[in-house]
Amino acid sequence: QVQLVESGGGLVQAGGSLRLSCAASRRTSSRYVMAWFRQAPGKERENVAAIRWIGGSTYYADSMKGRFSITRDNAKNTVYLQMNSLNPEDTAAYYCAVDYSAVITTAVNEYDFWGQGTQVSVSS
Repeated sequence: QVQLVESGGGLVQAGGSLRLSCAASRRTSSRYVMAWFRQAPGKERENVAAIRWIGGSTYYADSMKGRFSITRDNAKNTVYLQMNSLNPEDTAAYYCAVDYSAVITTAVNEYDFWGQGTQVSVSS
């Protein structure tokens, strides 16, 4: 069992920035992917970004490219999501997840463990 704890959400004005953090309680494998998803009210959960722990290759959803950046800190078992140029459409609960696989996937049901989520609200 792995616990994921997100932090860093909050209320920000359009055009502003936030950095989310997700700390994993332990590392059970060297081959895994960590990702950020988000879910707005009435909408399905969608993948925002993902990173392979080994090698650090990344994936971004099209609407996040150039605005969001996912990074990791091996020593802290922590993944970060830097979000810039936020707009009201980015308002959602943001979730961290881990998939014990060597391949990045955007499929929600492929991820093995989830955090409790952190709310991001962007005002216009």
